[in-house]
Amino acid sequence: MTEKNTSTTSRTAAEAGWRLSRYNLTVQLPEKGTVAIANLFRGTCAEYGPVDLYLMSVLDEIKEDHPIIPRLAKRGVIVNFDELAALDTLGRLSCGFGSAVSLTICPTMGCNFDCSYCFENHYPGRMTADVQEDVVSLARRLMDAGRTKNLSVTWFGGEPLLAPDIISSLSEKLIALAKEHQAEYYASIVTNGYLLTPENVKILEAARIKKAQVTLDGIGAAHDATRRLANGGSTFDRIIANLRQPLPFPVHIRHNVHAGNRDEVEKLKSFVETLAAETGNKIAYYPAPVTGSDTADQRGQMVDVLDQTEDCSVDLLQDTQRFTRGRGHYCGTGLLRSVCIDEKGRLQKCWEAVDKEAISFGNAHDWDPMDPLVTASAPDNLTKFLNIAAPLDDEECRECIWLPACAGGCPYQRLFRKRSCVGYRNDPEAYVRGLLARMEKSG
Repeated sequence: MTEKNTSTTSRTAAEAGWRLSRYNLTVQLPEKGTVAIANLFRGTCAEYGPVDLYLMSVLDEIKEDHPIIPRLAKRGVIVNFDELAALDTLGRLSCGFGSAVSLTICPTMGCNFDCSYCFENHYPGRMTADVQEDVVSLARRLMDAGRTKNLSVTWFGGEPLLAPDIISSLSEKLIALAKEHQAEYYASIVTNGYLLTPENVKILEAARIKKAQVTLDGIGAAHDATRRLANGGSTFDRIIANLRQPLPFPVHIRHNVHAGNRDEVEKLKSFVETLAAETGNKIAYYPAPVTGSDTADQRGQMVDVLDQTEDCSVDLLQDTQRFTRGRGHYCGTGLLRSVCIDEKGRLQKCWEAVDKEAISFGNAHDWDPMDPLVTASAPDNLTKFLNIAAPLDDEECRECIWLPACAGGCPYQRLFRKRSCVGYRNDPEAYVRGLLARMEKSG
């Protein structure tokens, strides 16, 4: 009779390969007698007491089957693999792998606003019926190219509500395409809100819009100073009137924060919260710092951007609200099946490039994701964006603890201006405390 083996492992956790993550942000909380650790790779944040901290410090002594090992491993605080290599792999996988097709569609590049910091040059024109058919055909090729389970559409511009009929007709065809592929359909719109009239809201509801983004730069005159009509007229009162009507979808109020309206952050946040309470609409506020753009610089209308190294509070408020696990790409520019389409059917990889024909990589009529380089009219304009996702060739970024969170920063800024690091790079304590505050608020 074979004797049953009841022996346990004799290896220590360290001998089994366990070590502290290279992406732990550790902050002392003397007021609580604990330490907070945010792990940027796994996207977790928790407080730890003296016993936990001691056990973390003696991984070379405790056994690999100690009960704390799986708890710390689940939170990413300890790891037994190369996290940097894993980020590189995530970057490679994300480029061509995935179950979603994401289209940003600009039915027109015209706009009824003249915002001083806008990164686009606006010009008249509407998407023709032929180009609309090309968009649907491209969507079909993208969905056929992979096991697509989701079709996501963002209506952009220009101001997309200058062409509500195009949104309506194209949505009907794209919704039918998603149904044909048994895929989920999700649509959102980025609009300045001026044309968010009851008539257009009905069109958007029929087009299955699930979220709208509307920008406010402050209250009243503070908003009108930078977000005015092309003829110079004010816009704030009409936008707010539109937001007071019953809305069938949530609205995210984006506050483009610059040096001139920095003091509007708390006031606008409170205003938006009150507006949501009064109307019963789902309206939420989030701030985003204005970044530099060559287009605005050339117009001579660029506002004074915030120095995020001196005032990183806007970055902190924005990024702690969207804390997530590490990823191999910053945004859709690093994904092959994420494409921006202008009113002429030209294809881009980035929202900031939709008006820039010189860096278009192809057109909706010809481009085939199954043969993406041969069918691209300008392959370099495609590969330069895809190759700037992980693995990065920037050694400073590769050694930076923030890499899982920022993924190297905005690809467009890296390619055409300069690398943009998170403003709180040298203040991890503020970031971790911001995460804790968000967690406490959410319960």
